[in-house]
Amino acid sequence: MTKAGRRLPKVRHPEVGLDNGVEEATLLILEWLGEQGVGAMIRVDAERMREARPTWTFAAHGGPFPDGMRADGTSVAECMGRALLRLREAGLDVPF
Repeated sequence: MTKAGRRLPKVRHPEVGLDNGVEEATLLILEWLGEQGVGAMIRVDAERMREARPTWTFAAHGGPFPDGMRADGTSVAECMGRALLRLREAGLDVPF
């Protein structure tokens, strides 16, 4: 809790079972990114769904993405898989 009278920073590394997909960790990933100073969101686009285009979008801004980044996919798992790859390539060691 404290060390020499100072409050230690809150570090969160939730455990996600290996049998769970990235969908199970998406909200935890978003929260972790926020704690790192990166604003992020995931959304579904009904219009693109009707057009049979990639429906899911992950977007982030801040940290190593001053101009933002985006990843799209036809499912949450595909979208987040692409997003995690780009986040890790940018040097964010996402702990999920």
